[in-house]
Amino acid sequence: MNTSVRRLHPGEFAKAEAKAREATGKSWDELFPPGEYYGLTHRTLPTSGLCLVEALGGEIGELLNRRAWLFIPPLPFMEVESAWSRVVAVAPRDEEDDEAGFFDAMGAMEMLDMTLPFSVQTPQWANYEPLSIKYTKRVGGQDLGLGRNNAHCRASFHLATHMDGEKHFWAAGRTIGQVPLDYWHGPGVIVDISDVVSDSSVYTPEMIEERVDLHDGDILLIKAGWHRYGWNSPDADEFRYMIQHPGPSPEFADWCVERRIKWLGIDCVAMEHPMNTIQRIFHPGTFAVANAKLKAQYGKDWDEVYPQDKYYQDMHLNLFPKGIVHAENLGGAIADAETGRYYIAAFIQRGMELASCWGRFVAFREG
Repeated sequence: MNTSVRRLHPGEFAKAEAKAREATGKSWDELFPPGEYYGLTHRTLPTSGLCLVEALGGEIGELLNRRAWLFIPPLPFMEVESAWSRVVAVAPRDEEDDEAGFFDAMGAMEMLDMTLPFSVQTPQWANYEPLSIKYTKRVGGQDLGLGRNNAHCRASFHLATHMDGEKHFWAAGRTIGQVPLDYWHGPGVIVDISDVVSDSSVYTPEMIEERVDLHDGDILLIKAGWHRYGWNSPDADEFRYMIQHPGPSPEFADWCVERRIKWLGIDCVAMEHPMNTIQRIFHPGTFAVANAKLKAQYGKDWDEVYPQDKYYQDMHLNLFPKGIVHAENLGGAIADAETGRYYIAAFIQRGMELASCWGRFVAFREG
């Protein structure tokens, strides 16, 4: 009743006013002076750094009267006033656990945010729809709850930092919202191979295993160095970022299955080699360069090394049915992340119909 709902539902307002008078002896506007009330909730609180999370649900009932460590990482939309977030609480398993020790341990962790900013400037995967923003309300009409900034966005899910889900390439796969939360976090590694890859080159499992202590079942994040060419970098090079990034060797997908990789991520636009996608046809000049590099590495032409009936979109078509999906366009703090073991989490929105979705991607290490 302190929003435009008051005017849209006068019958409900009359009930609320009657309850207010019964409880306090005051009218609604005496109890909530409109100008003063809106000044408090819409100016004083936000400018004090106090933001609001709405529509909590899920397993919130399990946290009643308990302290917890909360993660509320909204998507980093640059042009808008609000954003979706996967809200997660971490708490000691039971009352016998050392609560003080738990909070000390959580406080000692350093959290690395590897999420690119979401903006109308953020490039989408080539030939997908870019992000556009349409403002539908402005804050000028402050009176009676009508004043607020509000925007609608329209975009492909395959821009900025996002997770390609099983359903993206596998008709029988799970949607993003059907995947349980515990799939999206766990122990893993970040491995920097930026010194051994170049434009359109190929990386191998050996490059991973010789540099990091990879365990079976880990989450694997590959730092190819292509974050340097992302849209928000001083060295931004969109064509290089989108079309000339390196990609996995022919045995890479089978190796991921053998090592039971939980999910993967990379700091460029795709987990595939771009020349095993439609980009090969769109960019024959880039394909010629990639083919020459492959011949120098393997002594064979591209289609001998990567027969397209098997390797077209290999990391999608052959891994998603096995439950191994991947994140694309990692950025941010991955630039300074050293090779090593981390605890990795993807705060993916719980989209029940979605084949893929944006998210906030973080890695934790002891501070």
